Amino acid sequence: MRAVTTSPTPPDVDVVLPCLNEAGALPWVLSRIPEGWRALVVDNGSTDGSAGIARAYGATVVHEPRRGFGAACQAGLAAATADVVCFCDCDGSLDPTLLPPFVAEVRSGGADLVLGRRRPEHRGVWPAHARAGNLVLARLLRRRTGLRLRDLGPLRAARRAPLLALGLTDRRSGYPLQMVVRAADAGWRVTEHDVPYLPRTGASKVTGTWRGTWQAVRDMSRVLAEPPPSGPLPAAVASPGSEPRRPAAPAPTRGIPR
Repeated sequence: MRAVTTSPTPPDVDVVLPCLNEAGALPWVLSRIPEGWRALVVDNGSTDGSAGIARAYGATVVHEPRRGFGAACQAGLAAATADVVCFCDCDGSLDPTLLPPFVAEVRSGGADLVLGRRRPEHRGVWPAHARAGNLVLARLLRRRTGLRLRDLGPLRAARRAPLLALGLTDRRSGYPLQMVVRAADAGWRVTEHDVPYLPRTGASKVTGTWRGTWQAVRDMSRVLAEPPPSGPLPAAVASPGSEPRRPAAPAPTRGIPR
């Protein structure tokens, strides 16, 4: 067992891991956290001992009683102290060892928000209804912001202070999308990179059923229906020596820089 960083030394990077009954996946996920980084496991009401397993593997456990993916993610973001924060699912479907290049891109100023585009490694990993819903949302996102994203995956990295300044309010399944929408409205540079999508441990709480997928689509549709801001949103922190970036117009039509 390899424990993650728990020393009083400020962590190099914080990794937010929303968790609801993920006892089976936690040992693998936490063993994959890069050296010197801190895992923030946000227990969202688990009843299978997930919190105790997380502590045993050296993670910092944050309790968020309000159910919801967004509630857990925001609680982890609020508890983070590192300059750069990453997000990763806690079900074993995504590998945290893939995050260092994301962090490097943010720190170098190459991007303000880096997303992982999920590529299934095996048949059945990503149900057809979930992929279809994701495709529809990606197209709606492009219409709303101009961003040419192909996935809205949970593996991502950005700087903590600008993320907090976005004032994210969704506490359900719309949280990942709201982050991207508000980042685009603020003129952030958003990029995505392919990452393997692995078989998850246990049943999905969102996309494992048509009902769960429909609820997620409804949550995200509400986010897309939010009007663009009438005033400027906070720009991401520029890298040293670079020119400050201005917020984008409310309805940009640009694509992702390649």
